[in-house]
Amino acid sequence: MKIYLAPLEGVTNYIYRNAYHTFFTPADKYFTPFISTNQHLSYSTKERKEIQPEHNKGLYVVPQILSNKANEFINTVNDIKQYGYTEFNLNLGCPSNTVVAKNKGSGFLFHKEQLDAFLDTVFSQIDVKLSIKTRLGKFNPEEFYELMAIFKKYPLEELIIHPRITKDFYKNTPRLELFDATTQELPFPVSYNGDVFNINDYHSIIKRFPQIDSVMLGRGVIANPGLIGEIKTGTPMTIDLFRAFHDRLLKDYIEVMSGDKNVLHKMKEFWFYCMPILNVSEKYAKKIKKCEKIVDYIVLVDAVFSEGSICEDRLGYRKLVPELPL
Repeated sequence: MKIYLAPLEGVTNYIYRNAYHTFFTPADKYFTPFISTNQHLSYSTKERKEIQPEHNKGLYVVPQILSNKANEFINTVNDIKQYGYTEFNLNLGCPSNTVVAKNKGSGFLFHKEQLDAFLDTVFSQIDVKLSIKTRLGKFNPEEFYELMAIFKKYPLEELIIHPRITKDFYKNTPRLELFDATTQELPFPVSYNGDVFNINDYHSIIKRFPQIDSVMLGRGVIANPGLIGEIKTGTPMTIDLFRAFHDRLLKDYIEVMSGDKNVLHKMKEFWFYCMPILNVSEKYAKKIKKCEKIVDYIVLVDAVFSEGSICEDRLGYRKLVPELPL
């Protein structure tokens, strides 16, 4: 069973991916945070850094593209593939209000005729592998039956399904019955994504859905970077390994970012997800959140790692994983 690392905007950037890949059991595929197409074929500095080959050495990285215009999508793929990429992913899953309002991400799912025409044009003109990451629909999970009829028409590399609808965001529970009913017989591989926070969640999913080929993990890995290793080898993350990973992230962010504020913003985001995996006083989370200088932050982190330990009850960990900030 292949395991992928989901793209989380602002979190799983190239710095995170490289640090993760160095210390933990590698994911079989890493997906970049989405790159939004435009008619000028221009990229933000952040987007360009994500796809530069020197930032992804030794990793199987799939650029994820956000678009609802076939010509922009095709031009972007043809431009980025010059860096050596052979596989791309179309984002039809983002539930962000600002994205959906532009009929992109999961907002594109409601416009089925346009989506069908988009895919028809794209597949007639690209010569790379293309996967899709999707939700079940925008307003109603039953929309997925019509969407599946569209997807089946095209030679997808794989279909990655997050079985929620747009308005669910990351709340409510995944619609597992519908996922099962619609993925039994498909002409392409299927990947499951959604609410896999510990090893029990993982085994429950692969047992219930023998038709899937892979599982994409997001918040589960961000909160517990040792999760893939625990799944594949049975060995949980140690506090020393977690410390080494943290220190590498801090060092790399200091090297590429200017000012304490910017660096600490990234490290506070790190602790937002990871703090619950440690047995440590809640006072540290509050102090880190208020910290304004890197020198003070380092003192706090030293105390966290000297006093804390990895939670042994990781099977009960799912209730502790924070909601994605929207």
